[in-house]
Amino acid sequence: EACTDHRKQVTRVNSVEEVAIGRVLRSSTTGFACGTRSHEMELPSFGAFVMTHHSNGSNVDVIGLIYGIHIDDDPLVRQLILANNINASTIRDQRENRMVPVEMSIVNVGYRINGDSFHNLPPKPPISLDTVYMCDDHCVRSFTQKFDFFRLVLNTSEVPNEELMAAAIKHAASARPIREQRDFLVTAGRRLAQMLSHDLPRLNHLLRLIKP
Repeated sequence: EACTDHRKQVTRVNSVEEVAIGRVLRSSTTGFACGTRSHEMELPSFGAFVMTHHSNGSNVDVIGLIYGIHIDDDPLVRQLILANNINASTIRDQRENRMVPVEMSIVNVGYRINGDSFHNLPPKPPISLDTVYMCDDHCVRSFTQKFDFFRLVLNTSEVPNEELMAAAIKHAASARPIREQRDFLVTAGRRLAQMLSHDLPRLNHLLRLIKP
C-alpha cells in the first residue's frame, strides 16, 4: 500500500483546515513524489499547489506544483480490460475497494517559514511519509502575491514548463475573488513578458494559455 488511509484526514493549521491527499514516497531538493489511492483523486489536478509539513518538527513547509499523475495497473485491471462486458459495480469495486496506487509528481517552487513565503528551493526536502496537503485558497493567494517562483517552473527541465506554468497561474487566479481574477491574470502575463522578452514564441504560447 502506497500510503496509509487518509481519506478523512483534515489538519487544522493556523485555524485553517488543510485536506490531506497522500504521503511522500521519495523526495529531493527539486521535487518529490506523493502516493495515494485512485478513489481519493477528487481534489488533486495538474498545476495544483500542494504543501508538506515536516514531521520531524521543522517549521519549513515545502510548497510545490503537481506536474504528473500516474495511475498504476495490477493483474486484475489487465483481466478486466480484456473482458467483453464489465458491469458498473465491478468498476466501482475496483476503484473504491481495491488498493490501486496513484503517484503524483511534484516540483518544488518554494517554502514557508512561520507563514512567510520564499520563492526558491527549500533548504531541505520533505521526508518519506510526510503528509501532503492541498494548499487552501488563503495559502495560494499568500504564496502568489509575488511571481518569483515563475523562474523555477520555467527553468525546470523535467516538467512541461509552459503548460504547468499556465495551469498554476489559473489555479492561483481561481483562489481569488472573481472580481480580482482578471487583474491577476493580466499582472501575471506582464511578468511573463518581462521574463521571456527574448523568447517571443514561448511567451505568445503562454499568454494564449492564460488568456482570460
